[in-house]
Amino acid sequence: MIRFLFWRLVRIVLSVIAVSLITFLLLQAAPGNFADIQRVTSGATQLTPSQAQEAIGQFQTRYGPQVPMWKQYLRFMQGAIRWDFGPSYKYPNLTVQHIIAMAFPVSASLALMAVAIAVLIAVPLGVIAAVRQNTWIDYSTMFLVTSGRALPSYLFAIVLILIFSRALHWLPTSGWPGVKQTIMPVAALALPSIAIMARYIRTSMLETLRQDYIVTARAKGGGFSAVVMRHALRNSLIPFITIVGPYLAALMTGTVFIESIFAIPGLGLYFAQAAAARDMPLLMGATIFFALILMVANLLVDIAYRLLDPRIGFGPTGGR
Repeated sequence: MIRFLFWRLVRIVLSVIAVSLITFLLLQAAPGNFADIQRVTSGATQLTPSQAQEAIGQFQTRYGPQVPMWKQYLRFMQGAIRWDFGPSYKYPNLTVQHIIAMAFPVSASLALMAVAIAVLIAVPLGVIAAVRQNTWIDYSTMFLVTSGRALPSYLFAIVLILIFSRALHWLPTSGWPGVKQTIMPVAALALPSIAIMARYIRTSMLETLRQDYIVTARAKGGGFSAVVMRHALRNSLIPFITIVGPYLAALMTGTVFIESIFAIPGLGLYFAQAAAARDMPLLMGATIFFALILMVANLLVDIAYRLLDPRIGFGPTGGR
């Protein structure tokens, strides 16, 4: 276990370095920078002239063309090791780590609610489709979830706005928090998640239902609740954990479109605004933070999976 954790932590550190370097090189290769955008937009990034000049001065000092690229990268990573990403250019009164601490709980809450609703709906759908395999119930359920999987969450968001805000005037299109404000963004994130999870549960249940001990239990006259709910579903949920954890982390770090559409003050919205303004410290800090969330989530899922299934050992590099 200790050796497994050690090697996984080494991989996480190396992966974070690789992600930070790739992100930095992509930002360097992208056309324009913070100073150029400030000059072209003439304050459209919501900074006063004095704030813009101060931010541009900081940008030129740390990441201007006169500073070698390797020095820019090392200067940023020296602070990142101490979890100090420096001040944001777009929000000069806030440090990047303060923005992350302030905005990420909003994104996490949004993702948690979406995943909770998706699990509550997807598990019964997947079980029913598996138990009624090759019937109209199975075909109808899989048609609906496949259609839901094919449509992105931002398209669901637009459809929900057109129906419940523009046509019916039931729900607001922006704001956070509040019960009415959370319904549409959570639903837009949950619908594609239901499709993914329901198909996974169906596949896992079908495989479990073919196991010898399930066939024997059925032959002995075991009832539906005893065979399917107590044995088959319980064992089918173990591999299901392998997708719920990383999927939750992916939603936490991938709510950019939904937060932008509904003006939710989460980290995704800040990330989108930072990309538009070429706010390099915020972009780098948010990307490194997103990468850490995904990697730690995968580590926790691997640990939980191995603890739930003793047949899977802890290899030296995380393998089976």
